[in-house]
Amino acid sequence: MSEDGRTGSEARTTLRKLQHDLRTPLGQILGYGEMLEEELGDRGLTALLPDLRHIRTAATTLLGLVDGVFRSDDAPDTASVRVSSDDADPAPTSGGHSGRLLLVDDEPANRELLGRQLERAGYDVAEAESGRAALTMIEEHEFDLVLLDVMMPDMDGVETLECIRRARSVSELPVIMATALTATNDIVAALALGANDYVTKPFDMALVSARIQAQLALRSAAREIEALAQQLEIRNLFLRRTFGRYLSDDVVTSLLENDQGLEIRGERRRVTILVADLRGFTSLTEALDPDEIVTILNNYLATMADVIQEYQGTVDEFLGDAILAHFGALATREDDTERAVACAIAMQRAIEDVNRVNREQRLPDVEMGIGVATGDVIVGNLGSEKRSKHTAIGSAVNLASRIEGYTMGGEILLSHATFEEVADLVQIDRVRDVWPKGFEAPQQVHRVLAIQGKYELAVPVDRTLFIDLSEPIPVRFALLEGKSVSGSLHDGNIAALSSTGARIVSDAHVSELTELRIEIVGTEGEEGACYAKVVDHGEGLESVFTVRFSTRSSALAHHSSTQALI
Repeated sequence: MSEDGRTGSEARTTLRKLQHDLRTPLGQILGYGEMLEEELGDRGLTALLPDLRHIRTAATTLLGLVDGVFRSDDAPDTASVRVSSDDADPAPTSGGHSGRLLLVDDEPANRELLGRQLERAGYDVAEAESGRAALTMIEEHEFDLVLLDVMMPDMDGVETLECIRRARSVSELPVIMATALTATNDIVAALALGANDYVTKPFDMALVSARIQAQLALRSAAREIEALAQQLEIRNLFLRRTFGRYLSDDVVTSLLENDQGLEIRGERRRVTILVADLRGFTSLTEALDPDEIVTILNNYLATMADVIQEYQGTVDEFLGDAILAHFGALATREDDTERAVACAIAMQRAIEDVNRVNREQRLPDVEMGIGVATGDVIVGNLGSEKRSKHTAIGSAVNLASRIEGYTMGGEILLSHATFEEVADLVQIDRVRDVWPKGFEAPQQVHRVLAIQGKYELAVPVDRTLFIDLSEPIPVRFALLEGKSVSGSLHDGNIAALSSTGARIVSDAHVSELTELRIEIVGTEGEEGACYAKVVDHGEGLESVFTVRFSTRSSALAHHSSTQALI
């Protein structure tokens, strides 16, 4: 900067200080005059009011002359900012207001004058003689608003404001700047740094009070909005935690965030349905205590729900030990079917985690079958205004449930429509035609071994070995038709056993996937019965077929020929 530039800057600084120093005592004359007018008015001493108003008028005139001498190009005309007519009544300022204010000014007379006026108006006022003192007080105490002088030595008002805003937001702690200067530069800088408002000296107390009240009202409104937002967040969190125990996160989010989330309506979507069920769990419950049953179920359902959520599926509901989930019901994605099949494999792999926990608690292992079907379904809220349920209904849901009924423990069966959508990704080892109840034609199902591509998962391999029995176990068995046992009994012998199944020799003709009720000869009732499903026939031997147990009887478990396997 040139010598002329430095000289010009120093001159402007000196003039600004001189203007400030001249305006300050004039502002005090006007302020004390106004306060005295109020006091005299309150006491009924109106005879002295005209003289006081003459003094104030003279001070106002002098203030205008000072501003005229120091007025710069960017300074507004403030000569008429404060003019008191001889017959004007003093503005009432007492009572009715509340709030804790911090008054920051390096001039003791200014603090004393404005502090008395604000306290008279009903405010609780604290004072600070410098910017640094103000920052300390703000850190140690709570204030509703700061009235901050611009021109102060050491740390001016703009620097103090900058420090305040680093810790407190505009809505958290309002700051009104007070200036005795007519130039706008300081005010513009202060507003840019986060000042809420400004007032000029000498103060018009009616204006000061109005601006304080406006900022306090805005602060109060901001706090109410924040409180309401917190209450809303708490409410939503409560709803998510509560309903999240019964509905998936996707469903809860749809209900909370969608304006139409609670409407009783539906829409058609192409969805992949997954149904999982424990094999033989109904019979297992008869041998366990209620607490043990609940422990097994909670362990199983919690583990599977986590897997389904990991693959972005939606748990529609738990039906005892069965799980109904869908992929694509809330938001359709291109990989819905791929994720559903990968999820089914991941669920079968997770059964080992379930059984590990069961063993630690001396509870029996469980097995699960899964059916997957794809098709158009109706998705939405079904029911009434008093009670409704978000679900999916349609042929694909029924087919997935029926397919699951054909599975054995550890198996995953896909409908043909599902297989077609992932044929390039999955490895299968068997295709069967089944005729599920309620369908007009046979349905082709595919047993999955693995999926390639993004997920690279394989179904755990059943490496169970069959052991030939030295003494066959004579049995009688009946075919299950739905939930009922047929009246015809067939004779046979268990020739080989594994931990999960048996090979039976019999002259009776049984088809694959047929369910059997088997009793050891010499036992009676359900305690001696076990249930199994026909897996396949021996190669070239129609009289030999393999079954997979869904439940095992205590009679079979304690038979002398099976002890080596138990």
